[in-house]
Amino acid sequence: MRYIIIGAGAVGATIGGRLAEAGGEVVLVARGAHAEALRADGLRLTTADGTRVHRLPVVTGPDELGELRPDDALLLTVKTQDAIAALDAWGDAEVTGGGTAAQRLPVLCAQNGVESERLAQRRFARVYGVCVWLPATFLEPGVVSALCAPLTGILHLGRAAGGTDALSRAVAADLAKAGFGAPAVEDVMRWKYAKLLGNLGNAIQATTGPEPDPAKAALLLRAVREGKAAFRAAGIPYASDAEQSLARDGKVEQPAGVRGGSSWQSLARGTGSVEADYLNGEISLLGRLHGVPTPVNDVLRHAANIFAREGLPPGAMSIEDLTALADEAAARA
Repeated sequence: MRYIIIGAGAVGATIGGRLAEAGGEVVLVARGAHAEALRADGLRLTTADGTRVHRLPVVTGPDELGELRPDDALLLTVKTQDAIAALDAWGDAEVTGGGTAAQRLPVLCAQNGVESERLAQRRFARVYGVCVWLPATFLEPGVVSALCAPLTGILHLGRAAGGTDALSRAVAADLAKAGFGAPAVEDVMRWKYAKLLGNLGNAIQATTGPEPDPAKAALLLRAVREGKAAFRAAGIPYASDAEQSLARDGKVEQPAGVRGGSSWQSLARGTGSVEADYLNGEISLLGRLHGVPTPVNDVLRHAANIFAREGLPPGAMSIEDLTALADEAAARA
């Protein structure tokens, strides 16, 4: 199987590099300065085992790669706001022997939130979800670090519509060989909804900084409570805290001093967008559909998007000011 990593950033480059180390065939898809650096100097990947440079094939799109192979697996690791463009571009790519990628090849959605699977299922016949627990840092073109140990990350995966099959089990085996915990599960979306609750704090971290603070934890708790209330109203199951702890504790220990998460890094790199519409915005959507107030998540989504659009530096807002906005919104709800 050849893995085409569509979006070789923090998560994608880590998975791609580790798969290559384990003998897998990997193509990295990147753009701009990052693609140039990967081509010129290779992928400089640092894990708990040390730093290695991987010189892998790099393309900016399907036209540069040519016809896809029947044994290709597309691993989608772009941010959700970039998913439609990537799915459309790669879905139309022709596969040797006839047909397109959307008709014949599997796409695995290894992203935060739960929207990418829906977007993919509108376009692709074979869609898989991947619940990503993989703290990694990507701030400089061509350079990625993922320092958790003893495993680099935990990647639950399965068919987006439910169940497992030969493909999901084969991918899980490859990922396990590459240093990940990779359970093939019957209910991958239940894991992704649980992960979404934790990602509701991405906007807090992006706007007020990654440093721990009781006031940040309190605001996150309010956002999570709204999320759980929306899930209950919508009848959406999610993995419990105990299940998540059993899956991760002692397996993906992160060293102290690691930089901020994915939304913080997007702001630090000046990408112009963050995932807030598909994290906090997912809770806002469910709340509106099912009559559940979600003022905290509404504020967090709005604040993070303003930071991205206006190019504000991450952490430029105080937690007191952000909490005050949430309090005002809650009073109006």
